[in-house]
Amino acid sequence: MLTPTEAARLIVESCAPLAPERRALAAALDLVLAEDVVSQVDLPPWDNSGMDGYAVRAADIEGASAAKPVSLRVIETVHAGRFPKHAVGAGEAIRVATGSPVPAGADGVIRQEDTEALPDGRVSIRNDRDARRNVRPRGQDIRQGASVLRAGTELGPAQLGVLASVAHAQAVVHRPPRVAFFGSGDEIADLDHAEEILAGKKIASANSYTISGMVRRAGGIPVDLGIARDTKESLAEHVDRARDADLLVTTAGVSVGEHDLVRQVLRERGCEMKVQRVRMRPGAPLGFGVLDGRPWIGLPGNPVSTMVTFELFARPAIRRMLGHALPFRRAVRVRLGEPTTVEPSVRHFLRVVVAPDQRSGELTARLTGPQGSGILTSMARANALLIVPEDRHELAAGAMFAALLLDDHIHVAQPPF
Repeated sequence: MLTPTEAARLIVESCAPLAPERRALAAALDLVLAEDVVSQVDLPPWDNSGMDGYAVRAADIEGASAAKPVSLRVIETVHAGRFPKHAVGAGEAIRVATGSPVPAGADGVIRQEDTEALPDGRVSIRNDRDARRNVRPRGQDIRQGASVLRAGTELGPAQLGVLASVAHAQAVVHRPPRVAFFGSGDEIADLDHAEEILAGKKIASANSYTISGMVRRAGGIPVDLGIARDTKESLAEHVDRARDADLLVTTAGVSVGEHDLVRQVLRERGCEMKVQRVRMRPGAPLGFGVLDGRPWIGLPGNPVSTMVTFELFARPAIRRMLGHALPFRRAVRVRLGEPTTVEPSVRHFLRVVVAPDQRSGELTARLTGPQGSGILTSMARANALLIVPEDRHELAAGAMFAALLLDDHIHVAQPPF
């Protein structure tokens, strides 16, 4: 059996960023750039005003105060989107709006609050604090010919705004992977069989909804293939329907039971098996292989095992396909807030709530309750996975461990578990 670290590395290394495509900025949010973007313009494209007020020469207004105001002749008003027709000379001012080009000759903009318009077409300057200030120089943000964003950058709202500001209307990005998934089991039913579920005759396919949500959160496009029956024919039909997907994820059917037929069906279709089991709990019966160049990840069927193994193995694979250079969540150090015990010899991932201690401010982890692999509420309450090494059995309160924060946006290149 592989360790979780070994399995995660193998899976991610077997995946590759998907082919780039050109997308309009409005359709590129959260995708990853596949090429550097070089600006064709300076930004801002001209010296512009950072205030509503008056463009002036510092030499004319230095020393101005409420007790000793300076009067200047207003020769023009420049609105945003217009350009000045005149330069500012000695004893002159031009009224400007925020963002307006600063006229030649001016080296500062006096904010409107420090001025008073006079009836004879002049303006009274009552404070010199803005001498040589409030001018945003051409190219202050971006220079023409400079790299605006590098390949591998995730396009969040700010990055989209930067691209738009340099008139880069379309971005070359790695397309999001289509992730086909299905569960299997004669006892499993979707919610259109609610009466049988409530009568205890069937078990709701909770995994279909958690996987769909986790795929979306990871940046993929979920393709729900439904529920396969515990027959080779049904499993084969579901596998064949995933041909157009970039990644196939299955739940259940990968252990050693009589009806665990998923691996057999995949082998018969030529799947190269690379992972059989992983030395961890929950989630030991993990499968991974490559079928016709497309990766397959076989997750266990127990709801908690499904979510934990998706987080550790499927999520990084999806991020890799999206073009992320850092596919794994980082680990942070936390202090265990209560004693507990685990069975030794495998790595454990306990569901915990991590929060700052009210006294010390130190991150403290507390269990979400019973840790059975079928207790889905233990995941619903958790915001982290506590990583317990193989050689630990008695876990004392106050002991330090690593934990993966499930809402952490900081990622690393290698699996920290």
